[in-house]
Amino acid sequence: MTAGDSAVIVEFEERIDAAVNSRVVALARSIQTARLGGVLDVVPTFRSVAVYFDPLRTDFDALSDRLQHAAAEARAVAATPSAPIRIPVWYGGAFGPDLAEVARFAGLTEAEVIARHSAPVYRVFMLGFVPGFAYMGTVDPTIAAPRRSTPRVKVPSGSVGVAGGQTGVYPAETPGGWQIVGRTPLRPFELSRAEPFLLKAGDHVQFYPIVGDQFDIAGWQDGRIAEK
Repeated sequence: MTAGDSAVIVEFEERIDAAVNSRVVALARSIQTARLGGVLDVVPTFRSVAVYFDPLRTDFDALSDRLQHAAAEARAVAATPSAPIRIPVWYGGAFGPDLAEVARFAGLTEAEVIARHSAPVYRVFMLGFVPGFAYMGTVDPTIAAPRRSTPRVKVPSGSVGVAGGQTGVYPAETPGGWQIVGRTPLRPFELSRAEPFLLKAGDHVQFYPIVGDQFDIAGWQDGRIAEK
């Protein structure tokens, strides 16, 4: 469907689902790879793809035909698992002020919450909110605590949060209402890097706990993925 005179949106099934999202990502990559004249941006979400274009430089009929063809092909694409990007997290304490609250919600110890948060391999469904913020799922339902009733005015960069079935990493200091269970020294978004975004839609992520001097901001400042 069109969204004004300079955008078109392709929608898939209305649910948060890895199979649906894999088709979304496949469609978005197909359009990005095609490098169609006049296309300005391609934005995948949980279950749709928005294509922004310059109406003065774009053959809309050709774009529509390409989208219909690519969407039909994307429906047949199976999700291809990728090796997970491993993200270190210092859980609890000053870095995870809501870990105790999540433990109370779950009826578990803090150590059990950490184990359940770091066990799954999460899918990056989409990026949004601020540059580099990846919406990942699905969180173990026992620790899927709802958002805080009162959001914080400032959530530090690198904070790892839980909100219902989703988890994510704050790429910058912003307001936020997710339950903060830890912090990572990695930077999800850094303009000085050759690739500013650490994560993209369709990636897979696994968190792992670190302690003590493993949380070395200087040693991780370039955002490289390596275990210490």
